[in-house]
Parts: sequence; structure tokens; C-alpha cells
Amino acid sequence: ISLLLHQDLIKNTNIRISLPAVCFVWQIAMIVLFGVFIRYDEESDVRKWIEFKVSHNITSDIENDFYFRYPSFQDVHVMIFVGFGFLMTFLKRYSFGGVGFNFLIASFGVQWALLMQGWFHALDPDTGKISIGVESLINADFCVASSLIAYGALLGKVSPVQLMVVTLFGVTLFAVEEYIILSLLHCRDAGGSMVIHAFGGYYGLAISWVLYRPNLNQSKRLSGSTYHSDVFAMIGTLFLWMFWPSFNSAITDHGSGQHRAAINTYIALASSVLTTVAISSMSDKRGKLDMVHIQNATLAGGVAMGTAAEFMITPYGSLIVGFCCGIISTFGYLFVTPMMEKYLKLQDTCGIHNLHAVPGMLGGFIGAIVAAAATEEVYGREGLIETFDFEGDFASRTVLTQGGFQAAGTCVSIAFGVVGGVVVGLILRLPIWGDPSDDNCYDDEAYWEVPEEEESIPPVLEYNNHMTRKHPDM
Repeated sequence: ISLLLHQDLIKNTNIRISLPAVCFVWQIAMIVLFGVFIRYDEESDVRKWIEFKVSHNITSDIENDFYFRYPSFQDVHVMIFVGFGFLMTFLKRYSFGGVGFNFLIASFGVQWALLMQGWFHALDPDTGKISIGVESLINADFCVASSLIAYGALLGKVSPVQLMVVTLFGVTLFAVEEYIILSLLHCRDAGGSMVIHAFGGYYGLAISWVLYRPNLNQSKRLSGSTYHSDVFAMIGTLFLWMFWPSFNSAITDHGSGQHRAAINTYIALASSVLTTVAISSMSDKRGKLDMVHIQNATLAGGVAMGTAAEFMITPYGSLIVGFCCGIISTFGYLFVTPMMEKYLKLQDTCGIHNLHAVPGMLGGFIGAIVAAAATEEVYGREGLIETFDFEGDFASRTVLTQGGFQAAGTCVSIAFGVVGGVVVGLILRLPIWGDPSDDNCYDDEAYWEVPEEEESIPPVLEYNNHMTRKHPDM
């Protein structure tokens, strides 16, 4: 009894003080920091835009970058809030937490991302101000995506206050590793296989490993899905699948680069669906499909194409990437996730290892190979300069050297994810965050007002015999 009382004392899920305090204090801090640093850029500030039009001989407002980038921003925004949110609603009693906490940490994360990325990429050394425009909003969504990926490994096992901490450190680490990979190493990673998926995946896995729960089987009754929760999760899958070409092409160069990135991603995604279905059916003695595989592994092609999407990988090359990643991801759900929990003591609720970490890592190395194999015959001299940005300090870089740096960038993202995740995990082990006990995980009742269950359905009339034996207790 004393042991149970001690556990309840440590695992008090009442966050009436801590959650409002974190939300209010951090939001006020955002207001102050935005007031000090953030300003409109030359295409969103009315005076600067008029001056910009005059100096660049622009006669129409349609030339504003907003009209070019906003459709992509919309698609990415839907992926972040609807796609990721609904993908996490598969647990039978944790749909509020899946979509609601996703909403919370994404809303905080985009604000912190505008600041962190601004300090690294858009800070004016003369004025000390950060200029933001529509592309800044896309990059902020990309930044927060890594923290939402990490949430997938922790789903149902952490408190919203812990998730805010995960996002605070996740966005900070992302901004640093992104600066190292894209600016210092001069890697190309338009769709974020390295900086978003590999980093976010290993960041979440490392946190989950540190927060291992030896008695999580006490919540096993709630760790599965129901028919309707799987359908809701499939809504998230379809939104992500449809908009992934926009995700990978959103910040690529105007012209052929963006066009090619959308085509390559589109093709790879289609290919991964077929191989996912094939392996899922083969793995069952009766050939039945597993909804877990269809919800997740079908997206692996989009993850793996993130880096190479804007390269001349060829359409059939994109099909091969999707083909292989659908197989690898599905095998991951079948064999690797159970082995990781059994031998590595790593509990990965959503299987982010198979959807983000490994396909992201593979995507980084695929990008390295495709970059190293680039030739002037295929790209043209100007095409190589445009695609790999061989200008300024990097004008003398060769494609082989670029391929080496692309591979190094992948390793940097994994290192940041693992080391950063271990450190953040140790912080989250402090008994002050209001996380649930082992027998209270995967349950919305811990943090949400859950409505009463609906009244039972009236008995089915006897002549409706097509329902016979489906509900014998009815």
C-alpha cells in the first residue's frame, strides 16, 4: 500500500498549476521576444514592398513571393496540424491527446521556430532584427515537424508540460543542426530527410529510451486501436500522403527544381503503397492486411525522397526508392519495433523508427549517392550550379565532394538527435512534470474531460439476421 501511495505521490497528473504557468509564461516571453526582434520582410512590409517594386522595376503585386509560396505553405500547414494530428488518433482512448497536444505543441513550436531560425538565418547584423515572410512560415512548420515526429515515440506516456519541454529543446536543437548542415556543410535537403525526419526520429527514440517504463504492460489494455480510431488515423495518413509533394518542394528553387521535386515525391509515394500492401499481406498467414502498416509505411517513400527530390534522380529512380522504403518500413513494424522494445528497452508508440528515423537516414544517404553521381552531361554546367548552389565560397566544390558532405550531414542530424534526446530525456525524468503512472498511460482521462460513453444501441430486431453473431451480447 505504501508503495502504491508513493507512486501516486510521484505520478500526480494534476497539471492545474504547471500547464497554465508554462503556457502563460512562455507565450508572454514570445510576445516580448517578437517585439524586440521580429519585423516584416521587404515583401510583407508596405513601405519596403513599394520601394522594392520601384528598385526592381516590378509593376504588378502578383510578383510578390506570397503568391508563389502560399499554396505550398497551406499544404504544409495542413500536414502539420491535420496530418500529424490525426495520424496519432489510432489509440482507442487517446484521440484527444493525439490531436489536441499536437495542436498545442505545434502552435508554440512555430513561434519559437520563427525566432530560432531567424537568429541563425535572417538576423540583420546592422539592425539586430529578424525579417519574416511567407517562406519563414514554411520553415517554421518544417522546424516544428521534427518535434511532432518525436512526440510519436512518446504518445500516451508523457504529460503536456513534458511535451512543451520536448518542443522547446527540439526546436532549439533543430535550428542549430539545420544551420550546421545547410549553411556550414552546404548540404541540399529541400524535403528534410536529414534535418527533419532523421533528426526528429532519433530525437524521439532517444527520449523514449531514457524514459523507459518497465511496467508499461499495465496499460496494455489501452495500447491498441479500435475500428473507428484506425479510420480517424487513416484520415491523417491520406492528408500527409496527398500533400507530401508540396512538403518536399515547398522551399526548393523556383522553376525546374520545384517541379521535379513534386514529381519525384509523387511517384515514390505511389510506389511505396504497393510494396507496403504486398509485405503486409505476405506477413499474415491468411493474407490479411494490417492497418498499422497502411497508415504508416505507405508514407516512407515521401520521407526517403526528401533530400534527393530536387536532384535528377529520374522517375524510375524515384519508383525504386519508394519500392524499397515501403518494404523496409513494413518489415520494421513487423520485426524491428518488437525487437527494440524487447532487447533495447525502447518503447516506440507510433513506430517513428520505421517511418521517419530509418527512411530519413536512408534518404540522406540516397541524396549523397545521387549528388556524387551527378554529371554535367545530365545537368548541364549551369544546372549543376543551380541545383547544388555551387556559388561564392562553394564555387570550386565538385559533385563528389558534395556527396561526401551530404553523407556527413546525415550523420550530424543523427548525432544531434541521439545526444540531444538523451539529455532532454534525463531532464524529463525529474518527478515534477505530472506524467502518468505506468498503469495510467494511453488514457485521455488523465488530462482531458472525457464525455460519458454514449448510451448502448437498442437491440437489433430478430429479422436483421445479417447481424447475427457479430454482437452476441446484444
